[in-house]
Amino acid sequence: MMPNIAARDMMVSNLTTLSPEMDVLDALDVLLRHRISGAPVVDRNDRFLGIFSEKSCIRFVVDAAYEQMPSTNLMSFVDSDPPTIDVNTDLLTIAQTFLDAACRRLPVLDSGGRLLGQISRRDVMREVREHLRKNDRVPTGAGLYLSAVFQGPARPF
Repeated sequence: MMPNIAARDMMVSNLTTLSPEMDVLDALDVLLRHRISGAPVVDRNDRFLGIFSEKSCIRFVVDAAYEQMPSTNLMSFVDSDPPTIDVNTDLLTIAQTFLDAACRRLPVLDSGGRLLGQISRRDVMREVREHLRKNDRVPTGAGLYLSAVFQGPARPF
């Protein structure tokens, strides 16, 4: 049975974010420096504008190969319509969204489109594992039968 957990319970809210005014190379430096595969882009009011990711960087490389003077405007390479969720989205829906969409992270937005946090695929795995770890403990008394098997020299087990 899946735990009754919502996005608010597992989202990370201390995020590295990017500004839409940034240059692509500066944004790339941020990803490399923080060892992250992508970051949300937000305006001054924390309104979510999209995701700049490793895939965005590859798109920049390809554009640079075909154009002599490629744009270095960050927003030209931002995925401005990635899947997003709200704080009430349940764990199973989050997991299904990861299966349906080719993304590594899901931004968590409020009703006004402001970024509240983010959930990664690894966050989902961690939450499920913690739930299963709590539920696979041996109940008290379950070891009594085994202790009886080990008693006495006549029963080398």
